[in-house]
Amino acid sequence: MPDTAANPSETITIRAAGEDDCERVTALDALITGLRKESYWRQTFERYIGRDGRHVLIAESAGDAAGEGGFAGFIIGEVRAWEFGSQPCGWIVAIGVVPEQRVHRIGERLFNAMCEKLEADGVETVRTMIARADHLNMSFFRAQGMMAGPFIELEKPVAWKFENEE
Repeated sequence: MPDTAANPSETITIRAAGEDDCERVTALDALITGLRKESYWRQTFERYIGRDGRHVLIAESAGDAAGEGGFAGFIIGEVRAWEFGSQPCGWIVAIGVVPEQRVHRIGERLFNAMCEKLEADGVETVRTMIARADHLNMSFFRAQGMMAGPFIELEKPVAWKFENEE
């Protein structure tokens, strides 16, 4: 699905990922987070590629007059229906865009393409979870029309116990 609306000199194509995209996703995530998680991404690709209700999409730029182009970003999403009896909904698990290409609305294109996939899977709502201090992704998802949902995330250290518990 080529789209040149944001930058007429460049064409962005969104396609389903293949196993050979894992290294590019791993490298981009390492660039963004500062952590190289090869095992995590390999396992994620094994769980998602070719599975019903699970999607990994890749954004590629065709290039410009100087021949610059290629991998521009990714998004991973799935259908979930197990959160405390909730109806099936789509979840955005991860998204990443090459930092130098963020001004071309690639994240928006990836998000919209994922929403189309999830809608085709039969869901009406899409959710994600981000850290409160992650202002970049908070701004991005709010710009896509997302807002606080009906759930509250709770957590605790797994080693923590009540004082009288042993």
